[in-house]
Amino acid sequence: MKRVQFTSPLLPYLFLLPQMAVVFVFFYWPSVQAIYSSFYIEDPFGFGATFVGLANYTDALASVEYRRIALFTVFFTLIVTFFSLALGLLLAVKADAVIRGNAAYKTLLISVYAIAPPVAGLIGMMFFDQHIGPFVKMAAMFGWDMKVGLDYYDTAFAMIVVAVWKQIPYNFIFFLSGLQGISVAVREAAAIDCRSGNRRFWTIVLPLLAPTAFFLLIINITYSLFDTFGIIDVMVKDKAADNPVTLVYKVYQDGFRGNDVGSSSAQSVILMVVVVVLTLLQFRFIERRVHYG
Repeated sequence: MKRVQFTSPLLPYLFLLPQMAVVFVFFYWPSVQAIYSSFYIEDPFGFGATFVGLANYTDALASVEYRRIALFTVFFTLIVTFFSLALGLLLAVKADAVIRGNAAYKTLLISVYAIAPPVAGLIGMMFFDQHIGPFVKMAAMFGWDMKVGLDYYDTAFAMIVVAVWKQIPYNFIFFLSGLQGISVAVREAAAIDCRSGNRRFWTIVLPLLAPTAFFLLIINITYSLFDTFGIIDVMVKDKAADNPVTLVYKVYQDGFRGNDVGSSSAQSVILMVVVVVLTLLQFRFIERRVHYG
């Protein structure tokens, strides 16, 4: 392989400078500011700040409301991640088996991914609308008086449905690419060794998709924790106060609506630590079970 030669030793760093500047401005600098602000109680109008040490952290962790939201965030993340991956994989397997009309089938499934999260939340609210929502009318047929935006559990159900629906196309794309990357020779050998389609999938196909599944697992957890903000904001904004929200939305509520910058910063640091630890655990205990062919 021919190595690239630069005329100046500083030229590679010059090429990296724009990207590093973006990372510093939009990631490292806000992170440092959040950590700094978490040790202070700041005036809502920006006239001063009082150092309080770890009080913002202890107040957040001791709060019953914060622990309730944290438990819902864990539940929401697990459910959305599981169903998004499972349904995305199921649709990818079915699409991989389609011979006629597969282009239209794939296009219809992928098109949802182009919808922005706030728009997905708005569409979801239309489907779950108290007066015209088809899902509400369908639930009424089974005796379920669904009140999204008013009832805690009904709102949670609607949020999960919309979040899963929004993420399925992303998983579908990667799972389908992984399936189509399996060579014909492997498929034919698997068909000869194992006549059962279900057993062939669990013992041969799924292990070959392990690298893709591991990548999507991390992406879906991150999506559930952060990228669902737009969906949640549309579905709970201007609604009753007792509605389910996740930790990232709680940060927004306290920081931008409650003007409690110190508490909001402490919560964001706690969430950042949780995500870092969770990612390290995934790479430590799950990636070792993934075999890259």
